[in-house]
Amino acid sequence: LQLVESGGGLVQPGGSLRLSCAASGGALGWYSVGWFRQAPGKEREAVSCVTLLGEGTYYAEPVKGRFNATRDNAKNTVYLQMNRLKPEDTGNYYCAAVFGYYENKCAPSAFDTYWGQGTQVTVSS
Repeated sequence: LQLVESGGGLVQPGGSLRLSCAASGGALGWYSVGWFRQAPGKEREAVSCVTLLGEGTYYAEPVKGRFNATRDNAKNTVYLQMNRLKPEDTGNYYCAAVFGYYENKCAPSAFDTYWGQGTQVTVSS
């Protein structure tokens, strides 16, 4: 399974972006997908995790109410709609996939197999 993120860029505070995570080489519908981000000098952290059918979606506290993760298994793609962006949302955003349901909690350690190359999001005026 290969994952490619897109949709990052430079946006002013309060703006919106939609990230896409497109999969190839396999059916993404068999995988849970996580969104993670990493700012310079900081550890990679979880943003959101979406289960197989999207029936259970986790959001990290800093993004609750602003970000929305959805999936379109027919298009083999998962999306992250990011609204009301803040400077602290700046970072490199990655998607990752694990077959079936992820274990324990939404964290990078639960997604140890398939990762994209990341897309940069910069929130600045």
